Amino acid sequence: MAHVTNVRIRSAGHHVIASNAIAALQAKDKKVAHEVLGSRSIAPKALAGLHGHSPKHNSLLAGLPAADYERLLPHLEFVEMPFGTTICEAGEQMQYAYFLTGSIVSLLYETADGASSETAVIGYEGMVGVDIVMGGGASLNRAFIKSAGYAFRIKAAVLKEEFARGGALQSLLLRFTQALFTQMAHTVACNRHHTIGQQLCRWLLLSLDRLPSNKISMTQDLIANMLGVRRESVTEAARKLQDEGLIHYSRGQITVVDRSGLEAQIFECYTRLSKEYEGLLVAHR
Repeated sequence: MAHVTNVRIRSAGHHVIASNAIAALQAKDKKVAHEVLGSRSIAPKALAGLHGHSPKHNSLLAGLPAADYERLLPHLEFVEMPFGTTICEAGEQMQYAYFLTGSIVSLLYETADGASSETAVIGYEGMVGVDIVMGGGASLNRAFIKSAGYAFRIKAAVLKEEFARGGALQSLLLRFTQALFTQMAHTVACNRHHTIGQQLCRWLLLSLDRLPSNKISMTQDLIANMLGVRRESVTEAARKLQDEGLIHYSRGQITVVDRSGLEAQIFECYTRLSKEYEGLLVAHR
């Protein structure tokens, strides 16, 4: 079976812009630069050099009280997240945690023979790197960028120190970790009890929840690797969904035409997960 490592792209490194260097990006606008340096917050105009992104586009960072957010801000670095990049291999110690804004990361479990399957997906609602604060040390999964975008990263040592303070950040990360475990449990059940067509529907919906449009750029080979099934099975399932008018697939791009139709295919699994996931992440607010 082909596996994800066949399509791995090793980048030379993330393009990084430190948060405390934002004023330099706006040197021509003295007023904005003064506001950024004085308040240590990121004003909307100051984000022109950050592709319109703010740390608060991540739900966890947006949920922090002002004092906690301001304390973290100087330690955040804005990074590009290129499609196909592996930001951490299983068994490695993560040097950074990533608060995602406009990207999606897939957590993959790989067997000794090279087979793989997706155990969870993370987008703007969460963080890649819970292993850092849970005391487990090395990552249990490979973290693979399946949708390009951006993130704000923070050094592992800084995150550990902030987590040890307790308070809002610790509570948010513990809730997110529980939500992540819930997603993993649903993934196991779905893979065991549902058809490949239903698994594909669930995979599409989880991706859509973290994207700004109804279009998903992904080859059938990669989807098959993430689901841990044969490519031919994905091709057959995608063709059936297209024949039913639920999706349109062409040259590596899937357009969801009827989202409610996809939800009907996997109603119990997806709806239940969505409610549990949302409940865990918004209960603190």
